[in-house]
Amino acid sequence: MAEEKKKGRHTLNMEERERVRIGGVMEVLSFDEDGIMMETTCGLLLLKGAGMHIGKLDLEAGDVVVDGSIDSMTYSDGTLAEKHSILGRLFR
Repeated sequence: MAEEKKKGRHTLNMEERERVRIGGVMEVLSFDEDGIMMETTCGLLLLKGAGMHIGKLDLEAGDVVVDGSIDSMTYSDGTLAEKHSILGRLFR
């Protein structure tokens, strides 16, 4: 795991599959109503669902709040090639 990914604490709190609060976010790589991919201190995180939007984004603090219908969450250690592969599958 890269040294920068070891910094900071990663947290995830979901409320009724309609809102998720995520800490330890370093970058939001892509987003639309059906999926959001972000780089966290624990690797890439892909959220899939419907009607999703980012309600709060504070990258200085590493906090993101996502609202909508959340169907799945998937983590990956994430290399650059894997980021592009996941982006391709997300936006098919």
